[in-house]
Amino acid sequence: MTTTIPKVFFVIGPAGSGKSSVSLLIAQRFGAAYIDKDTATIRFTELLLKLNNSDPNERDNNEFYQGTIMPLEYASILDLTRDNLMAGNSVVLDAPFGKFFPDDDYLSKVRVQHRWPEAELVVVHVRLAGEALRQRLVARGYPRDEWKLANWETFWAGAQANSCQWKEARHLDFDNSAAAADITDFAAALDSGAA
Repeated sequence: MTTTIPKVFFVIGPAGSGKSSVSLLIAQRFGAAYIDKDTATIRFTELLLKLNNSDPNERDNNEFYQGTIMPLEYASILDLTRDNLMAGNSVVLDAPFGKFFPDDDYLSKVRVQHRWPEAELVVVHVRLAGEALRQRLVARGYPRDEWKLANWETFWAGAQANSCQWKEARHLDFDNSAAAADITDFAAALDSGAA
């Protein structure tokens, strides 16, 4: 009996780029577990922010969130990933991961710290042009996007400068500029082994 090594898809991109839509398509196409950081952690995140007398929607410039809560959020979803991998399930992680991009060895550390079994790691870079992304943020109207829109130039410059070069993973682009995301080209690139 041949055992297939599960995959972990890290779906990354700036807020509004369509990470969630792309993540769901990948999860459906590859029969993978879908873990959204916000869904998994929003209840305790908002409660902790309120208990700290912080705005539950302000995270980009909140030192308490960035230094205390966010590491807990990521640790939680990475532990959930381990549990799924142990059951032989591939996993799609829908989370920005931006704070961790500067560490090229991040994935090797994750494997050790969270005790992951063998898995193929795939980083999916969701791409969308700046004005299209800004329009999507406006259209979705999330309170947590207010700072991004009010400080658009700063936010967009940061999103452009923040590139991910993690080792130990395949890196694939997903152009999400079409009105409806299409997984066909992505799936073909993944199946062909193209980087």
